[in-house]
Amino acid sequence: MRGILSTSDLNDESLINKAKSSQGLIGRDIVREVMPKQAMSWDQKLDDWTETEVGKHDRTDSGAHVVCMDFGMKWNIPRHFASRGNQVTVVPGDTSADEIMKQNPDGVFLSNGPGDPEPLEYAHNTIRELLGQVPVFGICLGHQLLSLACGAQTFKLKFGHRGVNQPVFDMQTGKVEITTQNHGFAVDEKSLPDCLEVTHRNLNDDTVAGVRHREHAAFGVQYHPEAASGPHDSHYLFERFEKQIAK
Repeated sequence: MRGILSTSDLNDESLINKAKSSQGLIGRDIVREVMPKQAMSWDQKLDDWTETEVGKHDRTDSGAHVVCMDFGMKWNIPRHFASRGNQVTVVPGDTSADEIMKQNPDGVFLSNGPGDPEPLEYAHNTIRELLGQVPVFGICLGHQLLSLACGAQTFKLKFGHRGVNQPVFDMQTGKVEITTQNHGFAVDEKSLPDCLEVTHRNLNDDTVAGVRHREHAAFGVQYHPEAASGPHDSHYLFERFEKQIAK
């Protein structure tokens, strides 16, 4: 089923033709349309005017070098890394593992981004090569790409998970987090390889909301701990990544 919304085109026939000609999302690599063309250093931190009391505790002095693979990244993510005292380098999502390791990273972050994660085989291959060499942390699309790199599969959700106040259960702590989400695909739990363990669940539909690698320092979540307007329940994930780096 395909549909279209328009605030300017009110012609029924035109709208039907636009809906029929839509390419859809499945099987398309939309990431290449939004990823940066070249690598860059990042030093912008969280704004004092928007930073909450929770966020102020994020101002640590990690000193780690975090390389962010940008698949369409929300800028508040590198702001969090920079505010925590990390050196941050942003690279295009199609950067190879060899090129990333030449940056001497202490950790690699896999960003969010648009569309279907399965066609992004270049990212699957890169992540697969990075596992075991350096700690890896993925958010949203990055979580899906990490899972695919380990041998899992993804599927398109009927409606997707959108907006704030999305409840997630942290299976490691027994706590419920209120999260912000914006994705149309999810990891198929039945396809998970033995090397991946489910760490978080979406309490609305019981889908996988987080995984971790059983052997390597790598994990991902299907929501946004960096959400600028909150909720702020999941800021601890940045600290968890840094603890993996410190080990």
